[in-house]
Amino acid sequence: MRVILLGTAAGGGFPQWNCACALCTAARDGKLPSRSQECAAVTGNGRDWWLLNASPDIRTQLAAGAPLWPGPGPRDSPVRGVLLTDAEADHVMGLGVLRGGPDLKVYAGPPVLAALAPLRAALGRYTGWEWADALTEGGFVLAGGLVVTAHPVGTKAPRYLPDTAADAPWVIAYRIEDLATGGVLVYAPCVGAWSPVLDELLETADCALLDGTFHAADEMGAAVRGAAGQAAMGHLPVAGAYGSLRHLARYPGPRRIYTHLNNTNPLLDPASAARRQVTEAGVEVLADGAEFVV
Repeated sequence: MRVILLGTAAGGGFPQWNCACALCTAARDGKLPSRSQECAAVTGNGRDWWLLNASPDIRTQLAAGAPLWPGPGPRDSPVRGVLLTDAEADHVMGLGVLRGGPDLKVYAGPPVLAALAPLRAALGRYTGWEWADALTEGGFVLAGGLVVTAHPVGTKAPRYLPDTAADAPWVIAYRIEDLATGGVLVYAPCVGAWSPVLDELLETADCALLDGTFHAADEMGAAVRGAAGQAAMGHLPVAGAYGSLRHLARYPGPRRIYTHLNNTNPLLDPASAARRQVTEAGVEVLADGAEFVV
């Protein structure tokens, strides 16, 4: 199974257009590499590619990855569809960019499918897509020999929805297994709190792409004076007594990679103490465009 990290930043990308924090300033000065908004692509055979989320930067991301270029016919594309983890704007806005692609299949949890009803209707006027429940019992098989199961990991609904069910499975993680090799990828870029579900997923994983949005629980307030609301954004921090890094220490076997990095996150700086802490724990932070095999 091949995986390409098309983008590794949280919503807004890095540097964020309206932020002049120290990290964003360093990126504009060329001292740190820019990053596009979180999205990945996976294939089991090198021909059929599936997008993991669809970021607003998807056109540029697809253009940057040669395996995802169109061909051999003038309108042929290796992209077969999208697996959505949630309904957050930075994970679904790219669907509009893909509207010209016929016969794509989009998987998502039931609350997300319902929330996207207006968008689904609009996209249906361009071409026929299939929309499927990712939480269907027993999972599903993707073209290219990948078996997928979806697992609820959060109940946070996107802010743009005024009225939502309190305990609905708004956020899911995916377990993707290569039928040919048995390799297992866990994809969980949005995690509000650690849960037994994540423990079960990590126990059988060969590689895990995990939520690294914030390094510390008070990060935004420290980086951007007066910033508030980080706790309500639904992302478990990396560091601290209840952070994800402490949980990951119990699973040294799989390759572990943080993604979905907020523009205030010191992990963006390879020379930071935060990056050193994570690296010494055996967890990676990779650049946009990184490609690897599971």
